[in-house]
Amino acid sequence: MSRPRRHPAWRWLAGACLLGATGWAWAQGNTPPATLPLVIGQGPGGTSYSVPIQTLLFFTALSFLPAVLLMMTAFTRIVIVLSLLRQALGTQSAPPNQVIVGLSLFLTLFVMGPTLDRVYENAYKPYTESAISFEEALARGEAPMREFMMRQTRQSDFELFARLAQLDAGVTVENAPLRVLVPAFVISELKTAFQIGFMIFIPFLIIDMIVASVLMSLGMMMLSPVLVALPFKLMLFVLADGWNLLIGSLAASFST
Repeated sequence: MSRPRRHPAWRWLAGACLLGATGWAWAQGNTPPATLPLVIGQGPGGTSYSVPIQTLLFFTALSFLPAVLLMMTAFTRIVIVLSLLRQALGTQSAPPNQVIVGLSLFLTLFVMGPTLDRVYENAYKPYTESAISFEEALARGEAPMREFMMRQTRQSDFELFARLAQLDAGVTVENAPLRVLVPAFVISELKTAFQIGFMIFIPFLIIDMIVASVLMSLGMMMLSPVLVALPFKLMLFVLADGWNLLIGSLAASFST
């Protein structure tokens, strides 16, 4: 007597999954592909882009933030002066690079505070309130930054890059393109930073010369003058309230 054949349950489950997958594929094939709107509209105020495109533009602009920080703010002068101070003191890693960069960033925010406030009030805030277009916001945000760079740019440096760019004789620093103004501003910042660094080096160089002369006269030629002069440099810098003098002079140098 033969037993009745039993169909395993997994065969029914496999068939149901196959039918479900076929229906899902058919539904997907009849669904029109989604499209990403690039432009919402155009009007007298300019072109209005969709949110995904605005997000893409924002992150693209964010990638240029380090270059803007280095080339269009007070960061270059401050970080170079602090680095030269460390070399003048003779300390190889004190303060460390992280401290120098962090202090330079906060001093840059302090110096650039009025300029950044104007950018926020005139450009960013109206743009977030949909009062102006993206292009107008860029133009309004450029004006305070341009004014800051113009105050710190030497005329000789601007004339150099204007001549290299073959600009017309009537072009001044007020209406010059950024491709000319920005490098002229950076060169001026480097010159100013080196001038401040020269003034910082003088007292510490005198201490090095005095210590080296004393050690030579005592016949201690095997003793490093740098090691002996380091505590005297630190004592002079602390007693003269060097941090207040240096930071105050740096901040005041941008007000002219």
